[in-house]
Amino acid sequence: MQTLLDVILPVFLVIGFGYVSVWRGLFPVSGIDGIMRFAQGFAIPCLLFKAIAELDLGASFDPRLLVSFYTGATLCFFAGIFGARILFKRDWEDCIAIGFCCLFSNSLLLGLPITERAYGADALTANYAIIAIHSPFCYGLGITAMEITRNRGKSPLMMARGVATAMFRNALVIAIVLGFIVNISNMPIPGVVNEALSLIIRAALPAALFALGGVLFQYKPEGDLRTIGMVCAIALLLHPALVWGIGASLSLPPDAFRSAVLTAAMAPGFNAYIFADMYGRARRVAASSVLLATLGSILTVWVWLTLLGGV
Repeated sequence: MQTLLDVILPVFLVIGFGYVSVWRGLFPVSGIDGIMRFAQGFAIPCLLFKAIAELDLGASFDPRLLVSFYTGATLCFFAGIFGARILFKRDWEDCIAIGFCCLFSNSLLLGLPITERAYGADALTANYAIIAIHSPFCYGLGITAMEITRNRGKSPLMMARGVATAMFRNALVIAIVLGFIVNISNMPIPGVVNEALSLIIRAALPAALFALGGVLFQYKPEGDLRTIGMVCAIALLLHPALVWGIGASLSLPPDAFRSAVLTAAMAPGFNAYIFADMYGRARRVAASSVLLATLGSILTVWVWLTLLGGV
């Protein structure tokens, strides 16, 4: 329980402040939208750009880490798709959107601050390695699956163009690509620019967590509760369990193992709703899953942190 108070609760209190501020009319919805736009469009891309530009690529990108996390994520994507199809008879486009909810864990807004509070800032190296390809991988997989489903019978060239256009409109993907360019080319970041980036980065996670609370208030639980329950179970229980099993079988080092399992244990990120909204599919299920899984993760993350205490 002390772990819950020391590590998880402060993060969710910030989310709660955002939720209550909108609920009680203390902060306008337009203001929350502005904060989220700043966080996701500017501050978090700056955080990712700087983190990846300074990352030791040889030391950070342990193939065992990426195989463990993304094999688990991909299996959960297909579990969500076929679960929605077989159990709930949703059409294929809805199934892809529901599968994306199971795929896209909140590695950034929840995974980073919770891992930092649990294990310290020095433990985030593996998190950044996961995050570095998280958006490109998840959007690439989700958009490809959706475009193939929606454009059955069209040429592969048209589908490939749709996938590329959707991915490179994403600020997080652009920041990641630029960070890799700076890193690989050994291009130094000027001191003044570095300080400016640091100022913006310090606002990134608090602003994003506060805004996430305000956004969650706007999407009250609606839709098929059994489908939402399936998404929550896959995201909060199956994904970290798969990563635990795969990581253990690959002898993943303890620091990377903890980061991988804890990141996999996060609730679906808000991008799950963005993806559903982008295609106009399963929006109520996506929004409700983000809200209820975020609430449920207060308990499940504490359980996973307790289990990881023995690693």
